[in-house]
Amino acid sequence: MRSPATRSSNYKYWGFGAIAIGSFSNVIDHGSVNVALPSIASNFSSDLPTVQWVVIGYLLTISALLLPMGRLADLVGRKEVYIAGSLIFVLGAVLAGFAPSLTILVLSRLLQGVGAAMTQGTGMAIITAMFPSHERGKALGLIMTVVGTGAVAGPAFGGFLVNALDWRWVFFFNVPLGLLGVLASIIVLDGRRSQPARGESRQRGFDWIGAILSTGALVIFLLALMNVHRFGLDSPFILAGFAAFFVLLGVFIWWELHISIPLLDVRLFHSKTFSFGTTAAFLIFFGSSAVLFLTPFYLQRVLGYSPRDAGFMVVPGALFMAVLGPLSGELSDRYGARMFTVGGLALSAAGLFILSGLTETSSKGLILPALILTSAGMGTFYSANTSSILSAVPLERYGVVSAFLNLTRNAGNVTSIAVATAIVTATMGSMGHEPTLAAVQCSVDSGVCNAFTLGMRNAYRAMTVMLLLGMAISAFKFREVPAPSPSQAR
Repeated sequence: MRSPATRSSNYKYWGFGAIAIGSFSNVIDHGSVNVALPSIASNFSSDLPTVQWVVIGYLLTISALLLPMGRLADLVGRKEVYIAGSLIFVLGAVLAGFAPSLTILVLSRLLQGVGAAMTQGTGMAIITAMFPSHERGKALGLIMTVVGTGAVAGPAFGGFLVNALDWRWVFFFNVPLGLLGVLASIIVLDGRRSQPARGESRQRGFDWIGAILSTGALVIFLLALMNVHRFGLDSPFILAGFAAFFVLLGVFIWWELHISIPLLDVRLFHSKTFSFGTTAAFLIFFGSSAVLFLTPFYLQRVLGYSPRDAGFMVVPGALFMAVLGPLSGELSDRYGARMFTVGGLALSAAGLFILSGLTETSSKGLILPALILTSAGMGTFYSANTSSILSAVPLERYGVVSAFLNLTRNAGNVTSIAVATAIVTATMGSMGHEPTLAAVQCSVDSGVCNAFTLGMRNAYRAMTVMLLLGMAISAFKFREVPAPSPSQAR
């Protein structure tokens, strides 16, 4: 029996609300766990690099499984995959909260990563399919509001739970929130409306070989990238990792072109809207994500801010992202995406340019506007750009393409942090200091702070170039013609 919400003329908003609960739980989890890492390290008498696998393992699992889970949702039903993923995420949170050892905690986070991979792309696909095509930007803007709000709440709420209760409550908090999302999804979501379209996506074939190839390629690439700053770009381990990635990527592309029901139809890249849009999306995350990693570190280690004050510095930018996301999305539905994608990249580039001039004595009045510009640009860009990309994709492919867009974001985030860290540590090493962020102790050695700040400036200049390249790509105007289905392409 269908619920009143399902029959309501405002079903799309009820459905968005149900998905938003689970999405908020995912976003707040990431920020709160980062804050809890030092306490987790103390509890298990471990060092911070080892404890970071609580986060790294989670992100690797999500990135590796996003494409297979997105495709699975297109095949068997998005509501079913989303609810199953939410329950797995909750189960992982329970196990993480009760973890008696660091090993069990990391394994629990891997399980959470499986659940998050099932919900991230699928949730976006459900929401965008519920809204008519002329309101797609509005729908994606609403998603940005959830992401921005979660980004604000995550570190603040995580810090409160760790200080008031214990680090384990960072995970326990996700249990009632996740179950509430599951209950809302069961009641509100119409299974028939969230079923994939009839035709190609209703065929029950699953590309297992493509899933294995994509998973292997992504895990190897991300592991190699995250270890560049430790071993160096010329390390045999790193070079072998990148070589293996390119080999697996080439085999994956060849396989996807020759199988009748591919995991990801690579022919979608024939569409300039799709290929240029996904490239610009990667570049904005590549260019901007390191800011949220390096700047709080700079505020605490170089300027002497407390963790709380450093956290508050990123709050205004996240709020701008939450507000500008839906505004940009709705306006792009009326006036087209290009002015908002180019404008968003310009705002972020301006913010990065200001940050590339920071010194050991920079004021809050310089740093805060730069952080706001960077986050505001991302909010302005994302919903308009994603709406433009989905306009080139058949409806029955929304699940796997939404997963691919989330994968693009995750890959951009990891690449940004890895490249920025490599630039900073290389600069520190060239100036005679230990090439590691752990060595940045200004009270002990003021010279290392100068080296770190110079490296950070160099990293931000490189990231600014990436954003300007993204602007050039987004500035190309092209017709947004829906891509043919795979069967038509053949």
